[in-house]
Amino acid sequence: MGESTHDVTVVALLADPDAPTEVAQRMARVLPGRLAGMSGQERRFDVEVVSEPFTARAEDLSALMRRIMDRRRAENWDIVVALTDLPLHSHGRKLALDLSHEHGVALLSLPSLGGLRFQRRARRAVEEAVLSLAGAQAAEAEEPPRRRSLGRFAGRLAPVHPGPVGEEESADLRYVVSGARGYLRVLGGMVRANRPWRLVPGLSKALAAALATGAIATVNSTLWSLSASLDVPRLVIAMIGSVALMIGWLIVDAHLWHRTAEDSPEVRKRAALYNASTVVTVGIGVIVCYVGLLVINVVWALFILNGQVFASMTRTPLNATEYWTLAWFVASVATVGGALGSGLESDEAIRAAAYSKREQARRRVLENGQD
Repeated sequence: MGESTHDVTVVALLADPDAPTEVAQRMARVLPGRLAGMSGQERRFDVEVVSEPFTARAEDLSALMRRIMDRRRAENWDIVVALTDLPLHSHGRKLALDLSHEHGVALLSLPSLGGLRFQRRARRAVEEAVLSLAGAQAAEAEEPPRRRSLGRFAGRLAPVHPGPVGEEESADLRYVVSGARGYLRVLGGMVRANRPWRLVPGLSKALAAALATGAIATVNSTLWSLSASLDVPRLVIAMIGSVALMIGWLIVDAHLWHRTAEDSPEVRKRAALYNASTVVTVGIGVIVCYVGLLVINVVWALFILNGQVFASMTRTPLNATEYWTLAWFVASVATVGGALGSGLESDEAIRAAAYSKREQARRRVLENGQD
């Protein structure tokens, strides 16, 4: 491994565990053929994936680049593209991609790609980085080395643009995202990497508690009267309140809120992104659960309610509007019951949605390996 001939370039995708490794593995299946076709030369690319927590205990860009360069020298790879799902910052800007043509390494922060068309954007960024580094290696005799433009990666409509590089840094080309669109793009990428759909099966006990609460509440005559007297604004307030309570309870109970004692602006920005992505991720999971409860409550109400009994208790005929109103109100009540049931869950199922917790796990893995 590591030795290359004149027409073979060994490319290593050094990926953090979890989502970056999955992205790299899917990408590695098609990269060799695509790179060979795009290079326009008699060159073959061998692509291998290496999964390890290379960002553990080193979120400083200079330290990360040195670590990547050390891995390249140790394995004798031609090119290394490192993939991480951590949001990285440089000179107050959110980093998208760092390249060092001299050392043949690149560092890609996956959240900068956003939440939409994620896999395609990741593949395009890696392709552009590899071809740019390979072009520089092929033109080492030139002064200065020739570099391939990354125009497709930083298109006119994308909030990605070249950023400043310090003289003491090993990178010679940097792309950053900035502005409100850049912030939303990074936040969307973080939420996508968190994979909020994994939170739903992790809340099985909370869902069971919510379903039990909803089943009992549906046959409660007091709730019949309450739901019949509620208008749409109050039902919306009850829904928002119950969802917010569930989100807050999950974050507090599982200790998901990221706190930092450092005063560095970059550390504070990173902590704010962690917390925002956690709130959005948990919120998506809770909303999916709420919609599921609403559907189940409608079906249960259609099956169990008796129109004559309902009308005698509420003096309101049982029609489609009453079915929907009762199911909606019961879903809010059941969500509060589910929040209490979430205290029975394993915290690990919920903490998977927090960037800070995944980074702590990376550090534990690295420390255990060193021990």
